Amino acid sequence: MIPRRLVRCLIVLCATVPALAGAGQDEGLAQIKERELEAVRDKISDLKESMDKRAAERDRITGDLQEAEVDIAEKRTRLTDLERQLDFSRRKKAGIEASLAEREVELVAESKQLQAQLAAAYTSGRQERIKLLLNQHDPATLGRLLTYYRYMSEFRGRNIEGVNAAIKELSSLQGEAAREEEHLASLTRTRQAELEELDSAQSRRRELIASLKARIAQEGSEIDRLAAEERDLARLIAELTSILSDYPITAEEPFSTFKGRLTWPIAGSLLHDFGQPRSAGGLKWNGVVLAAPRGREVRAVYHGRVAFADWLAGMGLLVIVDHGEGFLTLYGYNETTLKSAGDWVAPGDVIATVGDSGGQAQTGLYFEIRQGTSPVNPRAWVSRQPKSN
Repeated sequence: MIPRRLVRCLIVLCATVPALAGAGQDEGLAQIKERELEAVRDKISDLKESMDKRAAERDRITGDLQEAEVDIAEKRTRLTDLERQLDFSRRKKAGIEASLAEREVELVAESKQLQAQLAAAYTSGRQERIKLLLNQHDPATLGRLLTYYRYMSEFRGRNIEGVNAAIKELSSLQGEAAREEEHLASLTRTRQAELEELDSAQSRRRELIASLKARIAQEGSEIDRLAAEERDLARLIAELTSILSDYPITAEEPFSTFKGRLTWPIAGSLLHDFGQPRSAGGLKWNGVVLAAPRGREVRAVYHGRVAFADWLAGMGLLVIVDHGEGFLTLYGYNETTLKSAGDWVAPGDVIATVGDSGGQAQTGLYFEIRQGTSPVNPRAWVSRQPKSN
C-alpha cells in the first residue's frame, strides 16, 4: 500500500508539472510555493473546522465564547486601523494648517510690497516714461533710468503674479483643510461606533464567562474541562506536525543551536511557571504565563513559518510557529493575531498582541515550546529580556 504522504507528494508533483512546462523556472517555482501555501492553509482550515465541531458538541458555551472573542479581535483590529488613519489625518491637517499660516504671511508681505510700488507709481503720475524723456537731457542717464524703470515694472508684474498665485494656493489649501476636517470627523464618528460595538461585544463575553464559571461550579467539571482542552491542543500539535512534515523548514542556523539564547516574546512578569500544578487533578503547566498589559506586541522568538493562527478552547487566539527540526513555539491568550497560517516570520517580528482570550481573568501571554509533541521548559531555551514595548 502506498503511504499517504507519498500520495500527497505525487499529487502536488503532478499538479505542478504543467505549470513548469509552460512558464519560466522562477515563475513556476513561485506558483508551486503558492500552491503549497494554499494546500497548507486548506488542511489547517479543515483541521480547525473539525476541532470546532468537537468543541461545540462538548460545550455550547465554549463555542459562543469563541464567536464573541473572535468578534472582539476583529473589532480591535479595525479600531487599531482607525486609530492609524486618525493619526495620519490629524498630522495631515496640521501640515495643511501650517502651510496655510506660512502662505498667509507670504501673501501679506507680497501685498505690502505691491502696495508700496503702486503707491510710488501713483505719486509719480501715470506718464512715467514721458516725464523721464522730458526731464533728462543726458542720453546715458536717460538710458539707465529707462532700464531701471523696466526692471521695476517687471518686478512689479512678478509681484502681482506672486500675489495672485498665493491667493489661488490659499484657496486650494483652505478647501483641502475643509475636506480633511470632514474626513477627520467621519473617522471620529466611525471610531465611536466601533467603540460602542466593542463595549457590547465585551459585555457579551463577560456574560458567557460568568455562565461558564457557573456551570463548572455546579457540575464540578473544572478538571475535566482542562483535561479536554489539553487533549485538544495535543491533537492539534500532532495533526499540524503531520501536515507540515511535507513542507520542511531549512535554515542556516537550526533552532536547536539557539538553546539558551532566545529572547522572550514579551516583557512581562511571571504568573505561572512551567511544571507548576495547574489543578487538583494533577495537571501541570506545559508553558509559562507572563502577565502584561493589553495590546502589548508579541514577537516571534526565531525564524519559522506560522502553522496556526486561530482560536482554540483554553488557549483563546493562538499562534503556533514551526521552526523546523520538530520544534514549535506557541503564543496564546492573544487579543489579536497579526499573521496567518503559512506566513514566514523572523526573530522579533510582531505576530500578535497581548489579551485575555480563552476566557482568561487577566491579560497576559501563554508561551510554550514543543519538541515534537512534547512540551519542554522554555527557561532552558529563552534567557534574554526584550526591550519594553
